[in-house]
This record gives sequence, structure tokens and C-alpha cells, in this order.
Amino acid sequence: MRKSSIVIIAGFILIYILPLGVRPVIIPDEARYAEIPREMIASGDWIVPRLNGVRYFEKPVLGYWLNAVSMSIFGENAFAVRFPSALAAGLSGLMLFMLVRRFAASHFKGILSAVIFLTCSEVFAVGTFSVLDSLLSMFLTAAMVSFFFAYSETDPKKKNRLLAIFGACCGLAFLTKGFLAFAVPVVTVIPFIIWEKKWKELFGIAWIPIIAAILISLPWSVMIHFRESDFWHYFFWVEHINRFMSDMPQHPQPLWYFVPVILLGALPWTALIPTVIPTIKETDYQDSFFRFVLCWLFFPFLFFSSSEGKLGTYILPCFSPLAVRLGLGIPEYFESGEKKKFLIAVTVLCILSGIMLILLAVNQITGFIGIKVYGPDETWKWLLGSAGSAAGIVLMILSARQSDFRKRLWFYAASPLLFMLSTHFILPDLTRLSKAPGDFLMSHSDKIRADTLIVSYENPLQAVCWFYKRNDVYVLMKGDELSYGLAYEDSKHRLLNAEQFGQLVAENSGKRGVVLISKLREYEQYKNKLPKPLSEQSNGEFVFAQF
Repeated sequence: MRKSSIVIIAGFILIYILPLGVRPVIIPDEARYAEIPREMIASGDWIVPRLNGVRYFEKPVLGYWLNAVSMSIFGENAFAVRFPSALAAGLSGLMLFMLVRRFAASHFKGILSAVIFLTCSEVFAVGTFSVLDSLLSMFLTAAMVSFFFAYSETDPKKKNRLLAIFGACCGLAFLTKGFLAFAVPVVTVIPFIIWEKKWKELFGIAWIPIIAAILISLPWSVMIHFRESDFWHYFFWVEHINRFMSDMPQHPQPLWYFVPVILLGALPWTALIPTVIPTIKETDYQDSFFRFVLCWLFFPFLFFSSSEGKLGTYILPCFSPLAVRLGLGIPEYFESGEKKKFLIAVTVLCILSGIMLILLAVNQITGFIGIKVYGPDETWKWLLGSAGSAAGIVLMILSARQSDFRKRLWFYAASPLLFMLSTHFILPDLTRLSKAPGDFLMSHSDKIRADTLIVSYENPLQAVCWFYKRNDVYVLMKGDELSYGLAYEDSKHRLLNAEQFGQLVAENSGKRGVVLISKLREYEQYKNKLPKPLSEQSNGEFVFAQF
């Protein structure tokens, strides 16, 4: 137990934490979730979220606070921006271990559930990237774990404390990403209580978590209302009701969209799902823990799928119960004396991984898809990634050759680790050019003075603010995610069309410089409508023009 814990913690730090600062900040998401906290620190206003000094009401405030605290400790850098997400993934794994160890009465199954969770490809990808989904998933995991501890507790005082923790976690999830925080517990707990035939108890226990959630979320909710009275109208109706019910959602996807997402996101453990299904016995449906995990997985999945707008990260809260279900079922499969399905899964994964390695090598040699993933100066990157994948194949083969199923599972769990570690270092230069403009922006930082007027297209606006430490950037042509904030009377002058941009350049000619930063593709579209620049530099993806 102790050795396993040390190894897992060390592996988590090595793979999730230490390399967080290696990759550049990616636009738009990472730059956004870096810049809003930076502006909070700079302005001292921790109540009203602002991006580029403009009201930004798409999310509540807790995720920004946590990133701001991290930046206050580690500095304004990529590591600090990603640290809360990575830590949230680790804490989620710890809570799953505690849940399974208690209610499955097995240290091994508890550790396995945590390891499965942390080695799922989507959990790792989101957990090492600065978005709010990993934090939301952590608070929802904490809520569901504390609820089941409370449900199973016989001591009234302890039960009430755990119910209060359940409600507080829901409140924290709400402060991270909004009303979704209440939907996931509700669609899980109500079916579970009904299945347990204890629906009358629901009315007796509900008031404690409701009060706790209100106490946690109310202070900031009241403060933002008095500071910005329109916040709740926009956040509730536009960001939740309209987005969920709209016939023209922001990210339209079919009903079945999350099926392949969760199957791919659970790799390499997806291949072992067939080993779990036969272990489910009729008596399991009488077990409260089994029922709870099933409700936790099934009903939130249906809820997310019912939304018209979908992103792959939205389904992240479902990976916690999936990891628990796999952590419980896979050992039972081996304990029954079976191993055929496992050997088939390993064989299939090894073949698919081998095919991917061959395709990548052929691409690097011939460029057969029309473009090479890695350039001629990046040979070490694809070799490093290939080495990580090859090591995974070797570990899976070793896993299949073990006689003790525990060793078999540990080798299998270790198979993705080297590739996961390598991903921090192998970001293609093509992606850096198009999604990480930091180096390009900083190469022109000597041309930005305190009085320089900066104008940016909506992409890469977030990065312009972050790298130049400015919150007074003008926006050219369209505001997109800043459109609502730019509609306010004190901000509308910051949105410029081509004619207004020309006037801005003319008014400041000979007084102070005007700089335009834009994606090259968009710049070429409206270049003939703008004044002729004094100078113009591009890296093939972005343009830096001086007027």
C-alpha cells in the first residue's frame, strides 16, 4: 500500500506537474484563463471578471481566483496557469481511491480506480491544459463522493456534516462553471434515491446541502449583482438556457457525439470495458454502491448528450464513475480465472499502436497526407513520441505475459505513461505557429511602448493582452466572445471597423504609434480597406503591422 502510493504520487508529479511549463500558452482558451486572472491581480478587482478590461460574463469567478492564486505563487507563466487543472485531476484521483477503498473494502481496487482515472487520455489532456473543466470535475467528484459517504453514514451528526460538505462542493462547482454544477448531482442523486426506494428521505436531507450550497455561492453572487446588475440575466439566460435549448447552439453536435469521445478519452482502458460487462451479476443490482456508481455514470452522460451544444471536454465529469466501475470490475474478471478478453484487448491495442507508428514514420518520410506533422528540424520530436508509443507496446506485451493479475494490471497501467510524458515536449511547430503566438509577439515587444495603441483582431486578442500585459487593446472588425462586454457604453469605442481604424491611425499620426496584430488569413481579407502600414512582419500565421 505504502509503496504503491509513493510510486503513484511520484508518477503524478513527474507526468502531470513538473513539465507543465514546457509547452507555450495556447490560444484562445489558455490565454483567456491566464489573462482574466492577471487583470484581477493587476487591478485588485476580484469580483468582476474582465478580459482586456471589458466585462466578461461567460463564467463565474472561482476558476479565475484559483488561477490568480497560482500565478501569485509561481509567477505569470504557463506553469502557473495550468497548475490548478493538474492539481484538480490529482485530487479527483485521490477522492476516487478513498471512495472505492471504503465501499469496496479493497486497497487494490481503490488504487486501481485512481490510476485508471489519471491515465485516461482525456483526463490527462484536460488536466494538463488550462480550462475550467478539470476544476469543475474535481468539485463534482468531491460532491458525489461526499454524498455517498453521507448516504451510508448512520451517525446523524456525521451524516449532516457530510451532507453539508456535499452542498459546499456543489456551491464551489457552481462558482467554477455555473448551474451545470447542480444538474449533475440532481440527475444522479434523484434516480439513485428512487432506485433505493427511499425517495421520502430525499425531502428530509435535501435542505442541508441546499443551505450549504447557498452559503458558499451567495457572497460573490450578491457582490457581482450590486457591481454589475446585468450579470445574472446574461449568465443565466444567454449562457445556460439559450445555449442548452437553442436550435443554433455554439457547438452543435449529434446526440451520439459523446459516445466516441468517451471511448477515445478512456484509452487505453476502453479496450478492457468488455472484460467488465460479464462480471456484473444480478446480485450487484441490489448493492447500493453499484447502483450509485451506475447512476453517476449513466444519467449525467444522458444529460450532457441531450444538449444541442457539445464540446469534448464537457463529458469529463463522467470519467470519475467510469474509472470506479472499471476499477471494481477488472479485478473481478481476473479473479474469475478469465484472461482471453484481456489478451485480445492487448493484441488489438498493440496492432493499432504499431499501425500508428508506421503511419507517422511514413508521413515523416513521404508527407503522404499533403503535409508533414513534424518539420525537418523536429526529427527528435517524432522520435521521442514514437519511443513513448513503442515503450507502451512493450509494456502491454509484458502485461500479457504476467501470471499474477495484479502485476498484469500494473504493467498495463504503465503502458501509456512514457507517451503521456513525451506529449509535453513534442508539440509540432505547425501548432506553435498557429496556436501559440507568444514567441512572435515577444519578438516585437521592443516596438510596444506604454503609449502605443494596440489593435488586435479577435484572434489572437487574448494572447496580445497576456504577453504585452495590456488591458486596453482595441478590437478590429468583430468582438466575438467580447461582443457583450463591448456593447457597454464605456467600452463600445474599443470595437473598430475598417473606417474607424483608419481614423485612429490618422488622429495619432506623428504622435504615438499604432500597431495592428492579426491572423494572416483575416488580415489579407481586409488589408485593402486599411491604411498602408509603415512596416509589416509575418511568421506565416500572424501579422504585426505598424502604422
